[in-house]
Amino acid sequence: MIRFLASTALALGLCASPALAQRSAAQTLALSAELYLEGVERHDPLLLLAAAKLRKSVAMTRVERVPDSDMPPPDDAEPAEPIGWQEILDAAVAMAPEDEILAGLAEDIRAESARGVKSGQVYSITSIRHGGTDTYPALTYRAGEYADVYVEGSGEADLNLFVYDTQGRLVCSDTAISAIAHCGWTPSTEAGFVIVVRNKGRGSSGYSLITN
Repeated sequence: MIRFLASTALALGLCASPALAQRSAAQTLALSAELYLEGVERHDPLLLLAAAKLRKSVAMTRVERVPDSDMPPPDDAEPAEPIGWQEILDAAVAMAPEDEILAGLAEDIRAESARGVKSGQVYSITSIRHGGTDTYPALTYRAGEYADVYVEGSGEADLNLFVYDTQGRLVCSDTAISAIAHCGWTPSTEAGFVIVVRNKGRGSSGYSLITN
């Protein structure tokens, strides 16, 4: 019991960290996804609780974006919505269905108000073939304001993310082997930036593209 409570405090304490409050919404979503994936791999429902709590703190609005794809849409992968906090909570409870303390913590998260929720994020969904590249029309970002882009894939995806300025110069990239990727930068002048997503995984994947 002591170990359980200590683990709970550690996992949920991540959500109350002062450093976390300074994270952008996209960074918060990326951390949530990392905790979720780690929790699934370790079969640790506490990590999933923390992931759900973080994800609930970000409000997103869906928009339609159509990338320029170098391959036709895949037949074996549907466009993927970002995983929802409710789904993560359900997965946490399913890992320990007889654990009343865990169930109580999950219900507390469900009942939390929306106060302090980070908003302004928009997302689109699509799918991409193995080896495919999606290029999005330039998005305009303001000078001196932090900008970031987050990609969240489904299944065993390995998605790489690149951001270029309109002159084709690389501004930011994330090529780690993962279903998620994040790029952040601060434009020196108001300008357009081109977002490129590449699928380096072994199969097709749905994914969501999230921007501020």
